Amino acid sequence: MIPPLLVETLAYASAIAIFGCSINLLYISTRTFNFAHANMATWGFYIAYTCTTLWGRTPYHYFPLSFLLGGLLGVVFYLAINRPLLRLKASETTLMMSTMGFDILLLGTIQIFCDYLSHVLKIRARIASMSAYDFDIVKGLRGAGVLLPIISIGIIIIIHLFLRRTKIGTAMRAVIENPELAAFNGINCDIVYLLSWFIGGGLASLGGAILGMSVTGTPILGWKTVASMFAAGIFGGLYSFYAGALGGFAIGVFEYAGSYGLAALLGSWILPYRFMIPLIVMAITLLFFPRGLTGIPWGRIFTAFKGPVRGGES
Repeated sequence: MIPPLLVETLAYASAIAIFGCSINLLYISTRTFNFAHANMATWGFYIAYTCTTLWGRTPYHYFPLSFLLGGLLGVVFYLAINRPLLRLKASETTLMMSTMGFDILLLGTIQIFCDYLSHVLKIRARIASMSAYDFDIVKGLRGAGVLLPIISIGIIIIIHLFLRRTKIGTAMRAVIENPELAAFNGINCDIVYLLSWFIGGGLASLGGAILGMSVTGTPILGWKTVASMFAAGIFGGLYSFYAGALGGFAIGVFEYAGSYGLAALLGSWILPYRFMIPLIVMAITLLFFPRGLTGIPWGRIFTAFKGPVRGGES
């Protein structure tokens, strides 16, 4: 039998990996820290949960709908708020604050939607669980422990192929590396930014749906996880979406498995402080290696490590 903690850890880490990837993708594309990721994720959860409750089948069937809604939210934010600010050459701080305002707006719409689910459709909405709708691959192994890591890895591969093998992906990389030069060469940066927000918003909501397979969903699901989202991007390294995914998976494992490991040693009283773990990791990262994992001189470390080993062998 597979330990339930391992299954839950893999499911949770898969969601944080998606968040880290999407946060970094938006940052390197538009230089915007998207705090609206929090409630885009919550919306993604509620779309999958509502569809599963109303129409049956498993939550996995409705993940594409979560992605689509998040993509549309990203497009709305870009067209209504982000693009006008970019044209005014707003600072990164202003861009970030605008996402916080949009996030508060999304929270309000989520509260209204939860009231509608509760009072009109008679669906339990303010404390909701999707794990009950999961299935067992074999006895003792939930689908989340296998499918969610596969989905996360598959998404990273798809984005990689999209950026490397398609014309629009090549244009996106050009805009990411040098927007002025890309525009001079005839690339429509506006379309690239729009696509970036569609993908980034879609991944945020998809991450929320994935997150709902390991934790209880509430209207503040995204806000409770926002520290982990940004810790993922910062720990991996903000200038690579691959690093964001890797950092996210690491943060997810540290946070979920680490908190239960500490609870086994110190007692269950420590579990409510679980969200301190990503904050501590983020603080240490910013203090000692602010470029994250990508900024660590791994070559020199491996060389220094091999020296004593070879010396011992001789």
